[in-house]
Amino acid sequence: MNFFENLKLSFHSLRANKLRAILTITGIVVGIFSIIVIKTVLTVLQTSIESGVSQLAKNTFQIQKMPAVQMGGPGSRARYRSRPDITLDEYERLKEVLSYAKHVGAEQWESGKIIEFRNKQTNPNISVSGATAEAMLTNNWIVEDGRTLRENDVFRNNPVVILGKEIKEKLFPNISPIGQFIKLDGYLLQVIGVLEAQGQFFGQSRDNFVVLPLSYFQTIYGRRSNSINITVMSYSKLDYNQLIETATGYFRTIRKVPPGDENDFEIFSNESIIAQIGQITSGIEIGAMVVSFIALIAAGIGIMNIMLVSVTERTREIGIRKAVGAKKINILLQFFSEAVSLCFIGGAFGILLGVAVGNIAGMALNAATAVPWDWVFIGFVICGLVGVIFGTYPAYKAANLDPIEALRYE
Repeated sequence: MNFFENLKLSFHSLRANKLRAILTITGIVVGIFSIIVIKTVLTVLQTSIESGVSQLAKNTFQIQKMPAVQMGGPGSRARYRSRPDITLDEYERLKEVLSYAKHVGAEQWESGKIIEFRNKQTNPNISVSGATAEAMLTNNWIVEDGRTLRENDVFRNNPVVILGKEIKEKLFPNISPIGQFIKLDGYLLQVIGVLEAQGQFFGQSRDNFVVLPLSYFQTIYGRRSNSINITVMSYSKLDYNQLIETATGYFRTIRKVPPGDENDFEIFSNESIIAQIGQITSGIEIGAMVVSFIALIAAGIGIMNIMLVSVTERTREIGIRKAVGAKKINILLQFFSEAVSLCFIGGAFGILLGVAVGNIAGMALNAATAVPWDWVFIGFVICGLVGVIFGTYPAYKAANLDPIEALRYE
């Protein structure tokens, strides 16, 4: 009962001094808001980025010329560009030695293309992938209608194509595209399938591409139009890391990379790109935490000052309470509860505001909404600690007032 009575007295005191309480709470709101809004924005961005980059199938990695996320200045990009392209011959040699991998596929890309069907055509933003049958599996490209690529399509150089969902809806809104012929850079290709929708990534469609047999792709664009990407899938998570090390060693040998020299290719996986994104955002998080920590210290000092003023103003009240039997612990808990209540109220407003503003910012970037639940909990814990640390001295001072002197206070 003493706890609830003290809580009741705390809120009564806060209502009696609304302006003072609001000014005090504002400091806590700003401190907690600065933490939560940054964490919310980062959570929103990371969730969207992770879902966007998780394009490979499970237990799959990719060997490519350029890194997926390039860090550093223009000089580093030039260094990557100077690397030799990965060739079809290198892919075939690696596939031969990785006989214990589940799938080893290859893909090659061109972008900025137009697809035509009768009197309709797409915008010049279509990506074209030349792929092997196994690359369909390692990229997790699932055919919704029709059939997938077969090894025979690649071996026979068949002029066939699989459409992304967006292209199907644009060119074939009312009829089935299966069996129809489209035109790509002057070449006629027969549609054999349509891929399942893959959604958007920061407002950009991931369904505006087509897949051709790698052999026919190279008939159109040449064997050395762009570097080939090699995708490798292990049988399970248990042999995944070992397969990455083995493939890296074999590919260094194939490319004659001298011992001690760095790789002239990149190993890309869902996990590696997520780790790189984490490195980029960690600096932002540290900066936000430092700013928030300073803001919370300032807010805590403000609470302590306000509570000390409150103790002085209510000296006579404290004397009367002691005169009618209140113990030191009762007075201590009363003022302690006021300080903690101020922090929790400010923290609640700061958390709600931070989550709302963070998600609004994410929506402006076409990112999915998210709530950093771990930091919501941490935010409340921080509020409690600020209340305890900065409310202790004022509460102690109030509890140790001499009742005789307090009653004589004017």
